[in-house]
Amino acid sequence: MGPRSRSCVFLSVSVVALFAALFSRSAPVRVQAAASSAHAEDAEFKAVPSAERLARGRYIVTSVAHCFGCHGEPDFKNLNGQPKPGTGGAGGLPEPMAFNEDPVVGTLPHPNLTPDKETGAGTWTDAQFERAIRHGIGHDGRILTSAMPYAFLRSMTDEDVASVIVFLRSLPPVHHMLPKRDIPYTPKIDFQPEMEPAIPPDATEQVKHGWYLVRIAQCNDCHSPYDKDGRVLDGKMFGGGLGMTGPWGNVVSANITSDPSGISHYDTAMFIKTIRTGRASGGVRDLNTIMPYSFFRNMTDEDLAAIFAYLRTVKHVCHRVDNSEEAKYCPLCRQKHGFGDRNDVPAAAEELPK
Repeated sequence: MGPRSRSCVFLSVSVVALFAALFSRSAPVRVQAAASSAHAEDAEFKAVPSAERLARGRYIVTSVAHCFGCHGEPDFKNLNGQPKPGTGGAGGLPEPMAFNEDPVVGTLPHPNLTPDKETGAGTWTDAQFERAIRHGIGHDGRILTSAMPYAFLRSMTDEDVASVIVFLRSLPPVHHMLPKRDIPYTPKIDFQPEMEPAIPPDATEQVKHGWYLVRIAQCNDCHSPYDKDGRVLDGKMFGGGLGMTGPWGNVVSANITSDPSGISHYDTAMFIKTIRTGRASGGVRDLNTIMPYSFFRNMTDEDLAAIFAYLRTVKHVCHRVDNSEEAKYCPLCRQKHGFGDRNDVPAAAEELPK
């Protein structure tokens, strides 16, 4: 997750003008003020339990959406970012961290999603869950910070959202009291339209499916360089360059485009093996545990192959990033990372301070 979805370091910019249009794309919240209460209730989002939805929801939460990487207590040193036993879904308070050297400020607990009625989501309706997941509106009506990646999850289908809700309701209740949110800014709805990756006009069904999974997994949120306001550098999406510091150590995200400076040497089998093992480039180096491969490895080969097929279609970005090398200033992403000095100076960045 990038600087806005994981850390809220960069303040969201309101896109109220796009609010209605974007809501119409992802199962809008239907409000019928003049309707009877029974009619209004019928119009609410419903997640009727079924065995199929339970299985699908478990798959989404514990793999591609990696929900418990935030809504739990992840152990980056011993469990590869997986939640500590008994904490998955129960929420938590993140340890100190920084993105692009900007520390996360304030108190921003990740809510308890288990069905505990006092400290968790036991009293939330299906519609409240759906609004939080896809629209950034909390169960209490508050606008959520972009630490909740609703801007990416808004692409989820009704069926997948319902499946996630069914699975979360199946979790054992955990009584886990968390502090109240205390942040020095006022969140605003931001669907981050600039983060919408393109789909080729001639995309195959596999590529379209890969795009869908990439959105839910938020791949471009981490694997992109940002300016000082938290906006992706023009034309550099998926090119790596986000600096991340926390309990996982200090790392800069990799270039995952098919440029020679990225992963052009990968094929589908190597990509799947990298995710399954947590070892990159044919097993020669370990992935940092901030990369949620310990969740992604639970995905099927078919889904991982679809993600790779989509990544093969994105614009090539020439950006050399190697965390195993000595960190040096990079004029492209303006971070310090291995091979940073081997990148060309973009014209727009020539006058920027180092």
